[in-house]
Amino acid sequence: MRWAADAVATMREGARVRLDYSAQSLWRVDRLIEEIRREGPPYAAVETVLRGLGAYAGEVVARQTGAEWWATGGEHWIRTPDGRLWDPIDEARRCFGGHGSLRLLCRDATAAH
Repeated sequence: MRWAADAVATMREGARVRLDYSAQSLWRVDRLIEEIRREGPPYAAVETVLRGLGAYAGEVVARQTGAEWWATGGEHWIRTPDGRLWDPIDEARRCFGGHGSLRLLCRDATAAH
């Protein structure tokens, strides 16, 4: 997904964070979102970054499980081979709100694989 690739490039160039599509890299993503949250920007100012980081987490799940992206009505989900739907973009928003974890979403999504 293009948003994921954009997030990887932005993090590498702007924040000097390397993202390699591994489950372990999601620890860094969760910490990065926490740092952004602590700075206190309005959601609108970071919405695109959060969407990209959520898409990145979705790509991590897709690469580990063979999941596919599903989109409808402007929403995007990952559907794992066992039929479950995951919303990593919304999970990134939840992380920004202090109530989510892309690392844990990935762990849960890949557990049954």
